[in-house]
Amino acid sequence: MNDLSPIDSADPADIAFVAQSGALQTLLARGFVHQCTGLAGLDGLFKAGCVPVYIGFDATADSLHVGHLLPIMTLRWLQKRGHKPIILVGGGTTRIGDPSFRTEARPILTDDQIAHNIAGIRKVFDRFVRFGDGPSDAVLVNNADWLDRLGYVDLLRDVGRHFSVNRMLSFDSVRTRLEKQENLSFLEFNYMILQAFDFLELSRRFGCRAQMGGADQWANILNGVDLVRRVDGPEVFGLTAPLLTTASGVKMGKTAAGAVWLNADRLAPFDYWQFWRNCEDGDVGRFLRLFTDLPLRDIEQLENLSGADINAAKIVLADEATQLAHGETALDAVKAAASGVFGTSGSLAGLPTLEFSAHALKDGVGVLSLLVMAGFAGSNSEARRLVEAGAVRIDEKNITDPEHSILNYAFDDGELLKLSVGRKRHAAIKRVG
Repeated sequence: MNDLSPIDSADPADIAFVAQSGALQTLLARGFVHQCTGLAGLDGLFKAGCVPVYIGFDATADSLHVGHLLPIMTLRWLQKRGHKPIILVGGGTTRIGDPSFRTEARPILTDDQIAHNIAGIRKVFDRFVRFGDGPSDAVLVNNADWLDRLGYVDLLRDVGRHFSVNRMLSFDSVRTRLEKQENLSFLEFNYMILQAFDFLELSRRFGCRAQMGGADQWANILNGVDLVRRVDGPEVFGLTAPLLTTASGVKMGKTAAGAVWLNADRLAPFDYWQFWRNCEDGDVGRFLRLFTDLPLRDIEQLENLSGADINAAKIVLADEATQLAHGETALDAVKAAASGVFGTSGSLAGLPTLEFSAHALKDGVGVLSLLVMAGFAGSNSEARRLVEAGAVRIDEKNITDPEHSILNYAFDDGELLKLSVGRKRHAAIKRVG
């Protein structure tokens, strides 16, 4: 059996291991490795040839967000090094919900909602990995294909007997809920069994030899490694990436406005670019390693910039991350929009846009409503405080009256107005028709 003790560090310098394979060298050097069930064995496997590896994503939303980027980029780099990404979407497990480090059960989604979400998730991966029929081409599979056909008694007999309830109760994700006397349904309690069964099924169907995921998935991954070993015998591996926080301790990918989504229909490319452009100075080098394809030697030069010069490195980070997630055309539009926002000649077309008909503008649209619709405020009262604090501008004119409205005549010189809150949040107001 593998040594299942974790490596308790996200810093490659603290891992006393010299990788021989290009894949593991890359993951270690760029900061993707937190825990592994056997680095030497996994390294040898990578060195021997093309290895199918999988990461699972439940279909709880129609887009992934920045918090998912670590596993996504892990698959991207493994494919670059000649290995085969298996993207598992949880059409079956989404019906249950992963209880890991959650204080309450997820809402139950319909089959139509799950199918819609899977289509959105596929769009994310189309931009990060290459799909096809080749040995190292990515595949996307849905665990509903096998979970929906499982007989309950068969599952209990063939899989359930390999799981110790005592051990399952010891996992942090379960123990925390129980210690806080928060409800943990029997439905959720089964999640870790089904996820382990996914690894077994992927091992049989695709020869999958490794599962990867975030650090919060460590217990679930260990279950899968152990189940494959017990049932079928082959040596398989588990590896987790660190859970990231920013330099100030904030969970990566969370902002006051909510999640930083990877699909443009959930978050405009300009806002995505701004998220990276506004990162903390202390995060620049680490984020360049994890979230871009830039060579390490270039990153070392950029992270050594200081003072005002660090802004140049942040722009490189924002450009590279946005191009990966949204493509070259979207980045060009963002750059044009950024040029307009920051005062030189440019277009506002890349900004998140609020559209109104001439008929709607006849009676006027209030500035408080605009701020809420743009996502700059969560309520009219919060929007009012922004206006009264002098933080709101329309076409660089300060708006201090909470009753201010935008009417048709405001567009006499063009079809776009710029709505700004402070220096970093901007949107376009467009008149159509």
